Amino acid sequence: MTLTRPLLAAFTLIASLGAAAADVVATDILGREVHLPEPARHIVLGEGRHLSVLGLMHDDPVALVSGWRLDKALDEPTMQAYREKFPDIDQIRPVGSGNRDISAEAIIALHPDLVVLTLIDQNDPGMEVARQQIEAAGIPVAYVDFFSHPQENSIPSLRILGKLTGAEDRAEEFASFYDSRLARIRDRLAEPGIARPRVFFHVHAAPQNCCSTVGSGVFHDFITTAGGQNIGHDTVKGVLGNVSLEYLIGADPDVYIATGGTHMAARGGLVLGSGVDAETAQASFQRLIAASGFASLRAVEQGRTAGVWHLFNDSPVHIALIEYLAKTFHPELFQDVDPAATLAEINARFSPVIVPGTWWVTPEQ
Repeated sequence: MTLTRPLLAAFTLIASLGAAAADVVATDILGREVHLPEPARHIVLGEGRHLSVLGLMHDDPVALVSGWRLDKALDEPTMQAYREKFPDIDQIRPVGSGNRDISAEAIIALHPDLVVLTLIDQNDPGMEVARQQIEAAGIPVAYVDFFSHPQENSIPSLRILGKLTGAEDRAEEFASFYDSRLARIRDRLAEPGIARPRVFFHVHAAPQNCCSTVGSGVFHDFITTAGGQNIGHDTVKGVLGNVSLEYLIGADPDVYIATGGTHMAARGGLVLGSGVDAETAQASFQRLIAASGFASLRAVEQGRTAGVWHLFNDSPVHIALIEYLAKTFHPELFQDVDPAATLAEINARFSPVIVPGTWWVTPEQ
């Protein structure tokens, strides 16, 4: 059959419209294909603090976000840094708060062109109902993960967001930066004969009600990659669990690492992170390791201890923490590695804002 010129033109137009309708296609972290007619410009974030992840790829990430859930919001100093540069951040509408709560109705009313959820949301029945309602309204949903399996999923998730928001080149630039530093750590620790110190990771650290620690995922992955053995792995079944101070003393770790943040001030715990000055962080750390039980740990007596910011755990910026842990566990192998310089380079090359703070602390000499 010979097509007439008008009919051929019609088929060509239909084909081009079909191609345009699937102009942006990405496979999310769950293996679901996400189709957008063009890069997303009105996004709802399932986790508010992932605005800073968008900031690794976009000069003005605030302009892309119409709504966000405040269950895991930006910490206040980071929020203030963004507000000073991007006052429109206060126009972003909340679409849910509390423990994994989200409003499909509030999201649909914003008419976003993309909703970004996280791997944690996948197994929540209420979130599954909300996702179905959102997609039934014709709004695409993509899943990412920077928390549950950070080393496995952070860079793929960054690439997913880069593809869906038209920032593939910037995503690849950060991925290359991240991968080169991770490869350096893995290469130097590749020799099987290198001794791996036994590490106790005390999360949300305070002298009282000791001790919350990690079993699998997140920080366990960081410890292992940095060349340590997480002694909580065989005791804690799951990501997080509690052990007694007696257990910690009996375990006699080679290295003691505490995590903290401003949220620990009310509990008299380790205070550091965004907006915290070095003196405040140092003083809170000294109180922690001088407390009864902690002071007698061999790791404390030998100075093999450190405090780190807990919120490294939900952003690919965690590469700086992995460097810091590797240098703490194996100082002789990583003398030339400077985690502070890594953070400074991330700020200079990728982040639209600089947030002051203290990200790690060691004992006073």
